[in-house]
Amino acid sequence: MLTFASCLKFMKRGLYILLISILFISCSDFQKTLRSEDIAEKFKMATELFDAEKYNKSYRLLDQILPKYRGKPQAEKLTFMHAMCSYKLRDYYISSYHFDKFISLYPTSEKVEEAAYLGAKGYYHNSPVYSKEQKETIEAIEKLQLFVNAHPDSQYLAEANSLVKELDFKLEKKAFETAKQYGLIRDYKASIKSFNNFLLEFPGTTLRNEALFYRLDAAYNLAILSVDYLKEQRLNDALNYYSALVKTFPETKFLDDAKRMNEELQQELNTFTTKS
Repeated sequence: MLTFASCLKFMKRGLYILLISILFISCSDFQKTLRSEDIAEKFKMATELFDAEKYNKSYRLLDQILPKYRGKPQAEKLTFMHAMCSYKLRDYYISSYHFDKFISLYPTSEKVEEAAYLGAKGYYHNSPVYSKEQKETIEAIEKLQLFVNAHPDSQYLAEANSLVKELDFKLEKKAFETAKQYGLIRDYKASIKSFNNFLLEFPGTTLRNEALFYRLDAAYNLAILSVDYLKEQRLNDALNYYSALVKTFPETKFLDDAKRMNEELQQELNTFTTKS
């Protein structure tokens, strides 16, 4: 006599076998179509797989049949699907290339705006972390800005601007951390120069408080450790950087450290002037 538990176990086993069978048949159908010379059948399956979000299989079929549809009415749809499959598979270098190609082939297509945005967004996805070389980040900003300029009323405009803002901050962070790193390795002159460049390049940066303080810190160390014939000028430069910090941020979170540096710089300058 079968118990409820044994029946349930039997049903689960049957369902598992059924799912495996369906999967096997599905894979067999795909492999059969993939090897087939019937481009109409490949077109049909590629579309069905795309709609089912099975982008890897759809892409493989599209890769085979796309050249055969060049110049035909179906080519526009297939070319867009081909690019979209690459994007969904996160192959962003390839997808951006395909979207650009789609736009050049079908400049009046209703899909041009979407293709332009996703092509630009592919560059965004390729942007590395701020600590690495930022060539791709600069390219992404340029591509997104081109999209914004070409489609000022786009439904993707807000998102595109948000992505540009995020990428801009990555460049800011890269420049800021580079300048800060010079200070950590005691290359104070390079640190000061880098922070000066940073403040000029990113006048509206949210890191301005930190940049002004670390510039002061580098100038303070450079002045204190300076040889005599350069010391007076460097002490005065550091004091000017202190003034710039507290004038811009009177209640800066670095105020205690900045005041300590200012006092030491003043004392050092008074001592140096007395000696002279």
